[in-house]
Amino acid sequence: MSRLEQLYQQLILDHHKSPLHFGEADPVTHDAVGNNPLCGDAYRVTLTVVGDRLEQVKFSGTGCAISKASGSLMTGALMGLSVSDALSLKDRFLAFLSSDGESDGLGKLSALGGVRQFPARVKCATLVWRAFEAAIEAGGHPVSTE
Repeated sequence: MSRLEQLYQQLILDHHKSPLHFGEADPVTHDAVGNNPLCGDAYRVTLTVVGDRLEQVKFSGTGCAISKASGSLMTGALMGLSVSDALSLKDRFLAFLSSDGESDGLGKLSALGGVRQFPARVKCATLVWRAFEAAIEAGGHPVSTE
């Protein structure tokens, strides 16, 4: 295993043990729940959107190290962005995980690139991102994704 792979693994473990922005936004203006019935991962993504800016991005729930680390990294990456910039980053990240796409501009999110070797784990890494997407698309109405 290369030093870079070891660093990425450690980053994922760190975010799993001590996730950023774990909990619920206050106030909640947008939310969605993402569930993966095959493995039991279930997360709620809550947002505080003011104007066109993501003032708070939080997640709560349970799941594996990959899904929790992805939620932690996602919240840190999206906080403070405009909705359109956040959706653009989401699209780039999902494209990166679904192919051998470039990690340019993804920063720490590229640490999750190793899951591409395990298609079942890609769903773990994208679960919170799909819930974020659903929350924005719902326009402030709670939704559930499966």
